[in-house]
Amino acid sequence: MELFTYFRSTASYRVRLVMAYKGIPYAPHYVNLRTNEQNQNYKNINPFGLVPTLSTEQGTIPQSLAIIEYLEKLHPAPALWLTNPFEQAQAMAIAQVICCDIHPLNNLRVLKYLTDTLGITEEQKKAWYQHWVHEGFKPLEKQLIETSGVFCVKDYLSIADICLIPQVYNANRFSVDLSAYPAIRRINETVLALDWTKAATPESQEDAKS
Repeated sequence: MELFTYFRSTASYRVRLVMAYKGIPYAPHYVNLRTNEQNQNYKNINPFGLVPTLSTEQGTIPQSLAIIEYLEKLHPAPALWLTNPFEQAQAMAIAQVICCDIHPLNNLRVLKYLTDTLGITEEQKKAWYQHWVHEGFKPLEKQLIETSGVFCVKDYLSIADICLIPQVYNANRFSVDLSAYPAIRRINETVLALDWTKAATPESQEDAKS
């Protein structure tokens, strides 16, 4: 398998976490989003120009949640999908809140449009980012108080945790005050304390060092 990735990409980080958790080997290809490499030849691989893309013998798969579902079916152990249907639905709801409601508003191409096209300042961009993270994290914190145990859904590592960790990473990058979200912070710290997560972190990627 080949994974087209960028070290700071939230969506790529999700897939790398799954790869690390399941012990799936892959060949990384680094797409530099800062130099707009995603809008060049990379569009021949993924016409959307987004990362990650997983390349398999059957073809390519874009979109992190689709890639994760594919990997879960291909490598069902250790599992990320919960056996209880209701609990799995809770985990997927949390994942989709993060991937569909919080992350898109703070995606790099959105932030670039705000500064490069609309001409807002870096300080205004930071305020935009922080505002939308808070708008998502406030209700998410309430949800986690109800559903969480050790992890987002009781004591089972799930797709919800895989999606939460990269979102917290980027919130910290943009100096979002997370003091009002003890459940989010606790789960983030718990997952990152697991040894296998270290191979997936942005700082561990080769393109972070270039």
